[in-house]
Amino acid sequence: MRWMWIDRIVELVPGEKLVAVKHISMAEEHIHEHFPSTPNRKPMPIMPMSLVVEGMAQTAGVLVGHAEGFKEKVVLAKVSKAELTREPTPGCTLRYTAIIEQRTAVGASTKGIVELIDPQATANSAESAQVIGSIDLLFSHLDNNMTGVQYPKENFVFSESFKTLMETSGIEADF
Repeated sequence: MRWMWIDRIVELVPGEKLVAVKHISMAEEHIHEHFPSTPNRKPMPIMPMSLVVEGMAQTAGVLVGHAEGFKEKVVLAKVSKAELTREPTPGCTLRYTAIIEQRTAVGASTKGIVELIDPQATANSAESAQVIGSIDLLFSHLDNNMTGVQYPKENFVFSESFKTLMETSGIEADF
């Protein structure tokens, strides 16, 4: 995978739970496209909701892959639910919490919570994070698919970028 939508893994309970964070910065190109100024409106830089869902998919996908020792090629099969109530803006941090609901030989289902940590809001209150959504996902193990399609032996899903993310987060990654 080329694009990383999580910056760091902050908690891992193998086979159960993974918590990751994403810091949103004005340095990210996609922020400027959502939404540029118009003659009638100031710019409104936000992280697109589709990328928030992708951040959860990466968080939960790493959790599912780690549960099998990265032996499986784990791919997102379905977004069962995606409810988000607020657009993240530059300077905020997203915290993704993914929990494995069920795991079988053919895949896994996960439940996820997205929290927003807004430095401006937390400076004025005791609450450090606000829940802004829930995202439930289904993953498939490609090598155990029902179609009989054969894929290359190398695990093209978990790239060197994911290995670096894991290792810089203090998690051993041998894939």
